[in-house]
Amino acid sequence: MKAFLQTVKLLLSDLASSLLFLLLFSLTHNALLSACLGMLLGLIQIVMQFARRKPIEVMEWLSLFLVIASGTATVLTDDPRFVMFKPSAIYAIIGVAMLRPGWMNRYLPAIAKSTASDIATYVGFAWSGLMFISAILNAYLAVNTDFATWALTMTIFGIASKTILLIVGFSAIRLTARHRVRAMPADEREALLISTGWRARS
Repeated sequence: MKAFLQTVKLLLSDLASSLLFLLLFSLTHNALLSACLGMLLGLIQIVMQFARRKPIEVMEWLSLFLVIASGTATVLTDDPRFVMFKPSAIYAIIGVAMLRPGWMNRYLPAIAKSTASDIATYVGFAWSGLMFISAILNAYLAVNTDFATWALTMTIFGIASKTILLIVGFSAIRLTARHRVRAMPADEREALLISTGWRARS
């Protein structure tokens, strides 16, 4: 459970500026305010990473870029239909980024990286597929429904689909890692558990 919560925490942190932008925009419908505060949060996160001399992950840069691009386009066009189509572009860009094998490694504990990285790659592709499906669904709803139906459907689908995939994907990685660790010879298993911090050296 601790590893799962850590994964959720990291993912939310990486996408914080995008999530803040979407939340503020849905509440205030003020694109300029939402974009400025989202960009400010993204820039603060980047500066803090530099100050701590930590590497800045692709998802962090992507989140900041999406806030800047979508916020600027929304302000310039001031078109409600554009607002409805905008998530399709965001989902598609994220989907392309998630096609990169290994992007999920940042969210995995060391023992899962060592034993189930191949499953994590498949789960990463599943996330990419979900992003493309979301992009297509959003575009369809933007063309064929009113604003209220679009907002309600995408909110419910977005939360439900991502929650289910997060739980299923994490469970698949965890169960695979546990099965493979148990199948190892005792000496190899002991060395792995020690090297990944799951067992103290005796």
